[in-house]
Amino acid sequence: MEYLIVGIGGAAGSIARYCIGRVISEKTDTIFPIATFLINITGAFLLGMVNSLGLVRDLSLLFADGFLGAYTTFSTFMYEGFNLFQENEKGSAFKYVLGSLVLGIIGFIIGIEAGKLLKNIF
Repeated sequence: MEYLIVGIGGAAGSIARYCIGRVISEKTDTIFPIATFLINITGAFLLGMVNSLGLVRDLSLLFADGFLGAYTTFSTFMYEGFNLFQENEKGSAFKYVLGSLVLGIIGFIIGIEAGKLLKNIF
């Protein structure tokens, strides 16, 4: 049953990533991979929230492991960062990699605090 729960969440997360990434990419004209950057930062924030809410196991599997596991994408992050270096866009590559890591950590921490706040309200 756990595999099915993770699979359902993963399917929804990958579809969400694809749709959001497509919309962002269509609205921007830059070599900087802004879609993956924003998706990964929002995913870190949401993972922080899910982590601090103390959801029951099945909901945690659905949202954290499934949805957010597929929504965020380390492989695309690495691919796009490497491509920026290959295309001699070292400044953009550095900003992308460092910004993703720093803002991802900050987003996760803010998500934890937001989740705690929500937990206290409800």
